[in-house]
Amino acid sequence: MNRMNKFLGGMKIAALSGLLALNFSAPASAEVDGKAIFDRSCSVCHSIAPPPKSAPPILPISARYHQQFSSRNEGIKQMAEFIKSPTKEKVLADQHAITRFGLMPPIPLNDEELNAVSAWVWDQYTGEQWGRGKGNGQGRRAGQGNCNQR
Repeated sequence: MNRMNKFLGGMKIAALSGLLALNFSAPASAEVDGKAIFDRSCSVCHSIAPPPKSAPPILPISARYHQQFSSRNEGIKQMAEFIKSPTKEKVLADQHAITRFGLMPPIPLNDEELNAVSAWVWDQYTGEQWGRGKGNGQGRRAGQGNCNQR
């Protein structure tokens, strides 16, 4: 009987240890999915690629953050702060975007969600250049194609 109690006691300890180990070593099931947050909270206004919906698309936004910040962590931090509390001073987009779309409202997300969606947006950068280009929208179309040849 004593042997059996020791065996069962050992089995209980092993089972509890296994459960605890699973609990701490398994990937966090509560890890926040930035894409899911985008789909739930942002995609109503933002498309991923042009054409825009009622706000600038994500790819040009991501490109702007990559142009402005060399550090991923700093870019994500600044983007999360903007999403939480947008102001004209924090806008990295062309000022015409504010005229066209208006300033976005603050999005009620917790810090973990803000960081997750900001990281997801940062990671959408493709290296493609977006925006007004080198001429900053001041081109007169002269010399482009065969349009102005006589």
